[in-house]
Amino acid sequence: MGHGAAGACNHIVLRYARMVAAHPWIAARAVDHRCVGLRSVASNSFAGVQLLLVGSQKALLIDTGAVADPAKMPLAQTILSLLPLKNGGRLPLLIVHTHRHRDHYAGDIQFASAPDVQIVAPDLAAVRAFFQFDHWPEGVAHLDVGDRMVDVIPTPGHEAAHIAFYDERTALLLSGDLLLPGRLTLEDTAADGKSVARVIEFLAGRPLAHILGGHIERDAAGRTYAQGSTYHPNERALELSRQDLLTLPVALSTFNGFYASHENYSITHPMHNLLLLLFAVFALVAMIVFACRRWWKRRRQHG
Repeated sequence: MGHGAAGACNHIVLRYARMVAAHPWIAARAVDHRCVGLRSVASNSFAGVQLLLVGSQKALLIDTGAVADPAKMPLAQTILSLLPLKNGGRLPLLIVHTHRHRDHYAGDIQFASAPDVQIVAPDLAAVRAFFQFDHWPEGVAHLDVGDRMVDVIPTPGHEAAHIAFYDERTALLLSGDLLLPGRLTLEDTAADGKSVARVIEFLAGRPLAHILGGHIERDAAGRTYAQGSTYHPNERALELSRQDLLTLPVALSTFNGFYASHENYSITHPMHNLLLLLFAVFALVAMIVFACRRWWKRRRQHG
């Protein structure tokens, strides 16, 4: 498929700010009705990115964000209002997820009673079954939504069922939390390295307009916002480049297992950091106990 006029959708990779769209807490950007990005910073600290891709037979929504309450973020109402009509009804909607962390699927419940909506659960069994991954995490699945092919690439490492999406129409790679301008948190460093290599191999010879991650966590000066912040002043753009992806294997291979900062992202392993903290606390308690015992022993000797 070509990447001409439809490729203008690349420019929705905007500098998401706290701006008014259909709702004062939702930021929406689109060049046309076939590719729309949505996000909310004000309603929750995760400020996840959801992307709607519209084909001729169905629409595809990737991730539903961290907010279940439509009063706080009316995601379903907004998405359904964007769907074109087909055969006297609304175009069917398929909902998929980059991975099984709640800030990427909590909004599913808003679509529970909507007609012509299919939701693929984010757990590994459901992902493997729906996309027919017989040799997970190898292979690439292909999702045809009508005049629009979306390739699905297994990318475990951040989470066991993580997948990335490549939209052939716009040459956008939707990387979820595998690669984003912010914190790359790892559950399995080795698996993450293999996933990055798998994506690099997949993209070799293919056009790539931008890489869109699941969050923006840095400002334009490269500073990372505090955890839990719902205020992102001077937020940097969402898009990352092929070069950011190509340098990631070296960053992962030299990762110290705890924390490392790079130009457009940082890498951290929360479980390793927690174990290190627990070890430090244990060592401190042991030192305090040892010091108290010595003090008590000396007191008894000189009492």
